Amino acid sequence: MKYKKFEMLKVGDTVAVIAPSSGLCKVFPHIYKNGIKVLLDLGLKVVEYPTTKKSFDFISNNPKFRANDVNNAFKDKNIKAIFTVIGGNDCNRILPYLDETIIKNNPKIFMGFSDTATLNTYFNQLGLITFNGPSIMAGFSQMYDLEQKYLEHIKEILFNNNSSYQYFEYNKYVNGYLDWSKKENVGKVKNKIKNDGWIFLQGKGKFVGELYGGCIEVLEFTKSTKYFPKLNFFKNKILFFETSEDKPSLDQIKYMLRNYGLQGVFDKISGIIFGRARDFTKKEKDELNNVILKIVRDEFKNNKLPIITNFDIGHTDPQLILPLGIKTEIDCSKKTVKLVENIFVN
Repeated sequence: MKYKKFEMLKVGDTVAVIAPSSGLCKVFPHIYKNGIKVLLDLGLKVVEYPTTKKSFDFISNNPKFRANDVNNAFKDKNIKAIFTVIGGNDCNRILPYLDETIIKNNPKIFMGFSDTATLNTYFNQLGLITFNGPSIMAGFSQMYDLEQKYLEHIKEILFNNNSSYQYFEYNKYVNGYLDWSKKENVGKVKNKIKNDGWIFLQGKGKFVGELYGGCIEVLEFTKSTKYFPKLNFFKNKILFFETSEDKPSLDQIKYMLRNYGLQGVFDKISGIIFGRARDFTKKEKDELNNVILKIVRDEFKNNKLPIITNFDIGHTDPQLILPLGIKTEIDCSKKTVKLVENIFVN
């Protein structure tokens, strides 16, 4: 697929903040405002769309209202990027109300993770580059309590247009944040844990493909619907997954992966990247690696497909931004992952 590229962010640009999944910004306004402050510190002008002002129940009960924010943010030529407040569990309910024509004709930065994977993957199928990365309340709000490389990475991805970009491992990570109901915990994260680093489970040599994926549980919500990709879409994709704070069981992950295998997806793709599993112990991570190999390598006989696990994406912080649709190289010998094309227009 030929993707529509657009301009990178610049200091002084106007960006939109929307709540397409849940109304948690009204439940924890101090957490939300702290995330907005980071956007302002980056030199951006912020427009808070109507969904950010509505109650949790209103957002839950009005999917069309949420979709209107998405449509309007894309339609507005002054908006250069769209950031999501946080995830949730029913973003798929807004899909029937989205205006495909408006979205396809107004490509721009759209970023979030978790439940936002519903929109990231759908817009990517429409021909847009989208960004699996931090949200306002989960990632941006805690930015200054995490290592400086996190903020530098966000600037490098969104405010620059390198012809290649090599990813790196963070030194430490956290499994979530301190109690949001206590205002003294604004911007604070839980205990920092030493990063064990990426694990290359299998694969030899170099593989190149376009990034595609998101939260593995969220992607299940659109399977067997018209919003899920056809098999040929997966050709030469590097498929990435991450797990949510719900901590799916190893059996659940096994069944989800087996479904991709039964569709024939593993025979089409160029690689698999699995994010660091939230709240998994070392033993559970080892067991997860065994499950992945059992399904991909043993059951479906894909013993050459490169597989990386414990990657810095998803529901642990800090995370790396993965642009869906951008060509990416996995070098199993050097154990590197890098973007190998410009994200934005030259």
